[in-house]
Amino acid sequence: MLIIISIILLCVLFCGILFYRHQSLLCDRAHLMREAINNRDYSFSLPIRQGWGGSLGLLFFGERALQQTLNDLGQDISHLVMQNEVESWQRLTRVLTHEIMNATAPIQSISQAYLASPKIKGTPYEEGIRAIYETSTGLANFVDSYRKLTQLQKANVTNLPLLPFVETIKALYNDIEWKIDIPSSATINADENLMRQILINIIKNAIEAGAKTIGIKYQLSLPRSEVRGGSLTISNDGAPIPPDVRRDIFVPFFTTKSSGNGIGLSLSRQLLMLQNMTMTLADTPDYGFHVTYCIETPI
Repeated sequence: MLIIISIILLCVLFCGILFYRHQSLLCDRAHLMREAINNRDYSFSLPIRQGWGGSLGLLFFGERALQQTLNDLGQDISHLVMQNEVESWQRLTRVLTHEIMNATAPIQSISQAYLASPKIKGTPYEEGIRAIYETSTGLANFVDSYRKLTQLQKANVTNLPLLPFVETIKALYNDIEWKIDIPSSATINADENLMRQILINIIKNAIEAGAKTIGIKYQLSLPRSEVRGGSLTISNDGAPIPPDVRRDIFVPFFTTKSSGNGIGLSLSRQLLMLQNMTMTLADTPDYGFHVTYCIETPI
């Protein structure tokens, strides 16, 4: 009888320890998610299938369903935040370009008229008025070039074979070493022209940062995976992006280059959103590279 009671007590104690460990691991998950949200990282994706030996422990079917929902919700929130940022910058850019053009157009017109006047030609005023005209014309051209941030074409999404498409981009840059890992059967739903512009923008930025090697990899989500769709990563061995500017690289007009205009990455993200895709800067670059961009493609 004593042995039976001892066995029962041991079983209760063992179950109690397992229950406490399981609840502690759930608390750890909640903490990780809270920290991610506090850092405005809504793209978290915690695993939902691990054995008892895993670092996060076994999840029961109800907890797996809840974790999957939270993962999906995080991805949806991340997409909405990106979309809201893009729309906000588009509205701001539209207002700024309108107001600047309203201010520069009369200056440009009046200075041009004065330059055409015989009373100005050959006088000391001509050089100053010409400087005003050229400056206002340059500003008008500068502003006009940014209108493409608010006047994007609609996406013509088709079934795009990925490997042949990437090979056409590769042919444009013969001086770069390429490491391509894309299944021959891989396809994505995308606009070929927009995707070409996106990849060229990313590669151009990499080359300007001193990159000698470009790596492009595509991986389709495994069945029953918590990550939906596929992932296209574009890596380079150029200068790493400093931690203090990582959050700003997709902001329109932001650049760390003296000759940059700061619209390449912002425009690329907008073009991707037209195709129901998102682009982020990976926290950890792919092995052998300094910078990796991740493009999440829909199912």
